Amino acid sequence: MHNVLLMLYDGVKGLDVVGPVEVFSSANDVLAEHGRAPAYAITTGSLGATAVRTSARMRLAPDIDLDGAPVAGTLVAPGGCVPGELDLSLVAWLRANGAHAERLVSVCTGAFVLAEAGFLAGRRATTHWQYCADLAELHPDVTVDAEPIFVRDGNIATSAGVTAGIDLALALVEDDLGRDVALAVARHLVVFLRRPGNQAQFSAQMSAQVAHRAPLRDVQCWIAEHPEADLAVTALARRAGLSPRHFTRAFTQEVGVAPGRYVDQVRLEAARLRLEDTDDSVGRIARACGYGTPEAMRRAFLRGLSVGPAEYRRRFTSTVAGQET
Repeated sequence: MHNVLLMLYDGVKGLDVVGPVEVFSSANDVLAEHGRAPAYAITTGSLGATAVRTSARMRLAPDIDLDGAPVAGTLVAPGGCVPGELDLSLVAWLRANGAHAERLVSVCTGAFVLAEAGFLAGRRATTHWQYCADLAELHPDVTVDAEPIFVRDGNIATSAGVTAGIDLALALVEDDLGRDVALAVARHLVVFLRRPGNQAQFSAQMSAQVAHRAPLRDVQCWIAEHPEADLAVTALARRAGLSPRHFTRAFTQEVGVAPGRYVDQVRLEAARLRLEDTDDSVGRIARACGYGTPEAMRRAFLRGLSVGPAEYRRRFTSTVAGQET
C-alpha cells in the first residue's frame, strides 16, 4: 500500500487537490475490477486538522492533522498559495517532514512551498506559466522551466497549473502500476493519457501573441491552416505585402517570436496531433506538415520533444485505439 498525503491550507485550489485524488482513487477502482488489492491509501491533512477554504470558497475537511501524519510515499503540495506570502508554519512542517517521503509532488504554485522548504535547490522545476518568473526570481537556486506541463527531477515532480496535476498523477500511476492501469484510469476520467511531461503548457497559437495588423494576423492563420505550404520568409512576406526584412521585423515585434521559429512550432504541433489522431504513415504526415521527409520530421521532434515520431506515436497508439466516443 502506497500512502499518498495531500497538504491542505486556506486558499488551496480545489482542483489541484481533487484531480490527483481522483486519479489515485480511480487506480484503486481499476485494480478492484480485476480482483486486485488497492495500491493507494489517500489522505488529506492540514495543520491542526482544521477545515480549510479553497480559493473558490469551498470548505474542505481534512482527514488528519499533519503533525500526526504517517510517513508519506507521495507527498503532494497543491497550488493556491500566493508567491511571497506562504504559510510559514506549513513550510516549516514540510521542511521537517518532506525528506521522509519517497517522492515530493507539487501542483501549480505548490512549487513555491517545495522551494521555500529547500527541496528544489539545485533542481529543475516548473509551475503555472504565470508564476515561473516569480519562482525564478525568489529562488535563483532553482532551474525553472516554463515550457513543460510537468517536470521530474529525481524523486521530486512539479507540474503546471490545474489539469497538469492530473497529467502528472497519471504518469505516477503508470510508473507504479503500468501503462494499462493508467490508461484505464484516463478512460474512466475521460481524459487523454497522451501528454508527456515535456509537452508545452501552451499550443503554438496560444503561446504566441496575435499580431496587431491584419496582414500579419492573416499570415498567422495561413501558417496554421497550410503547414505543408512554402512558409519561407520570402513567401510569407509576399503574402503580407511587405519586404522580407520589414516582415521579419514586424512579425517578431508583434507576435513575440521570429517567423521561422513560429513556423517550426506550428508544424511540430500539426505533426504531433496527426500522429495522435490518425493512422497516417510518418512519411505522409511529414509531407502534410511541410517537413518533406521523415528524417527532417524526426530531427524536428528530437529538437522540440526529445523523442522521435515513431516513439511518440507508440506512447499514444493504445489511447487513440481505445479512445471513448
